[in-house]
Amino acid sequence: MALTNGRPIKLLIVDDSAVVRQVLSKSLADVPDIEVVGTATDPYVARDKIVKLEPDVITLDIEMPRMDGITFLRKLMQYKPMPVIIISSLTQKGGTLALEAIEAGAVEVLCKPGGSFSVGEMAEQLAEKIRAAARSRPRQAQVQAANQAAPAPRLAPTDMDLTQKILAIGASTGGTEALKEVLTRLPGTVPGIVIVQHMPPKFTTAFAARLNGLCQFEVKEAEDGDSVFPGRCLIAPGNFHMLLRRSGARYHVNVMTGPMVHHQRPSVDVLFKSVAKSAGRNAVGVILTGMGADGADGLKLMREAGSPTFGQNEATCVVYGMPKAAFESGAVEKELPLDDIAGAVMRTLGAMKV
Repeated sequence: MALTNGRPIKLLIVDDSAVVRQVLSKSLADVPDIEVVGTATDPYVARDKIVKLEPDVITLDIEMPRMDGITFLRKLMQYKPMPVIIISSLTQKGGTLALEAIEAGAVEVLCKPGGSFSVGEMAEQLAEKIRAAARSRPRQAQVQAANQAAPAPRLAPTDMDLTQKILAIGASTGGTEALKEVLTRLPGTVPGIVIVQHMPPKFTTAFAARLNGLCQFEVKEAEDGDSVFPGRCLIAPGNFHMLLRRSGARYHVNVMTGPMVHHQRPSVDVLFKSVAKSAGRNAVGVILTGMGADGADGLKLMREAGSPTFGQNEATCVVYGMPKAAFESGAVEKELPLDDIAGAVMRTLGAMKV
């Protein structure tokens, strides 16, 4: 995906590790629509190169000398907002810091190369994230609004029978903040929620823990065999698919490996297709911001099975890719601004008969 003027996407790599800079540059050497225009060893060098090279996208390490990546990111979003991809270590601490960076304005997260993570795998994932970042909307206004706005109003509990109802949500680029916006508005009496957010391992652990402290219901990273019931939200772990299963009147999830779908594991399509089969008209499907088409086929199956379906509208998406693909395929029954999705979901769940 070259930019609209036909030139490649210009990338600046900011990392204090010479090995990481080399691996990232090498992994993109044969990608025709992305050009590494420079590298920087720390934020001070990066600042000068941003002015000189005018990159379209930056990859940014978090832990660096002289100034950490999150401090630099906050300054960048204030004075010269641009798409930033965080390159973080595959640790619990790395996942927590990466979430702080996303809240500060980063659009994507990628694991640092290492171990058995090959250059080929890095090239595919990094190129996709760079394209998504280049296509994303500026985050400055969103971050400022989030910092200044009052806490999102939470919906009141209802008396509806939620025992056999399911809420299924899929998201990718920009999805961590979009999910936080939706979930923190929902009451503690929500039906069982199952979510796929494209994220690496460990990062989903930190993401679930962060949401668990913000929501009125339990949020946890899913484990194989976990039960799905009202007041519980399960998030698919990074690098594993998650499927909804039904046994009698009870739901549970299977967490498993398997081939990537739409270059993703976990895949939204895998989850949505299982929800269509196991819950049918007793489920509500929601697809949020993200690049690509993951989730469109599964959401269409959900709608064909009788599930009400919603998509985030273009104006409020960081990247209007997945919701667009779902809408154009006929999978989305109604598009809504992000702020309206929680209310629409609860009204729909209240009107559903099981």
